[in-house]
Amino acid sequence: MTVFKDLITPAVFKKTLTFKRNELIKSSGTVDSKIYFIKKGSLKISIFQQDAEQIIRLGYTGDLIVAMDSFFDGCHSDFVIQAIKKTEVLVAEKEDFMHFVYESPENTSLYINILEGLVKQQLDREQDLLQDSPKIRYERVFKRNPLLFQIIPNKHIANYLRMTPETFSRISKS
Repeated sequence: MTVFKDLITPAVFKKTLTFKRNELIKSSGTVDSKIYFIKKGSLKISIFQQDAEQIIRLGYTGDLIVAMDSFFDGCHSDFVIQAIKKTEVLVAEKEDFMHFVYESPENTSLYINILEGLVKQQLDREQDLLQDSPKIRYERVFKRNPLLFQIIPNKHIANYLRMTPETFSRISKS
């Protein structure tokens, strides 16, 4: 959250919303150019392919969550954003966020740092997915973010890692 301390202001994040467990924040096929800062709780971003959910991103207290495709170009997005448990978020509209970004060189620099962090996370994620071994995928993510395994339910992490809950359980016990 320290990275975002200058960003998380009432001038940018004007609304607070609370979502119940499993409540949808964004449905598939909708446009959503908002940015969500997780004040408390956890969220997942998923896509459904052949009627099966594939979690592509997990977030918890202190994280920013956004449907990036919809945010950047205003398109309809297949991504679903859903609360994993009761979650309180601060909400920024794109217009307010971008006004903040271009208000000063420091804010623009902060935005670039956030984008660089997202690109790095995406590259790490792509490398994770290229691993044939579920054990290696598990170890890479655990090494990078052990807190994730304390906060997010195992079934969601298993899905995120492209493995069955049984495989996840076996690997986590070894």
